Amino acid sequence: MNNETSREGILFVVSAPSGAGKTTLCRELIDSFSDLRQSISFATRQKRESEQDGIDYHFTDPETFQTMIAQQQLAEWAEVHGNLYGTSLETLNTAAGEGIDLLLDIDCQGAAQLKKNYQQGVFIFILPPDYTELERRLSSRGTDDKNVIQRRLKNAEQEIVQARWYDYLVINDDFQSAREKLIAIVTAERCRSRRTAHLLDKLTAKGDK
Repeated sequence: MNNETSREGILFVVSAPSGAGKTTLCRELIDSFSDLRQSISFATRQKRESEQDGIDYHFTDPETFQTMIAQQQLAEWAEVHGNLYGTSLETLNTAAGEGIDLLLDIDCQGAAQLKKNYQQGVFIFILPPDYTELERRLSSRGTDDKNVIQRRLKNAEQEIVQARWYDYLVINDDFQSAREKLIAIVTAERCRSRRTAHLLDKLTAKGDK
């Protein structure tokens, strides 16, 4: 545990269906909090031209990923759209011990594993305004064909059903409004009494003198 903060780091877990704006909102959160770090997941999919290894994902091959699973090095992992994604257990434990707040951008399968097995984290789900707008956003990206878009929309229906167990739901109908709500969530969670007890301890100690 970081002696300066005297608290464990907080894990913020953000999920959403493809096209809901999760990635952009997460980047805004990182820009808004200088002491909030992005947790970088491992992925077996091909790197896009705009992405950088070690910044967007740790890109790896399926064989290496399977070895990490076998050696229980992952806090969660899931197969999404034919590719494997996972989060290093060491990354989460180190951040928690050093009082570092992490932002983890993952799908519902991985989030559910963390909820059950890791038993830590603040879980946030980003919702689109409706399916018509979600389809429009997916189409406007120009990265997927019609079949892929329809598959993502079908997956979105299943993912949104799972949103009920998340701690917070944020509708991304207006980007600025959604951004402000996410900032408010992070701020509020950092102010919870169980995470700021060290502040009371300091005041109580002074009062006893």
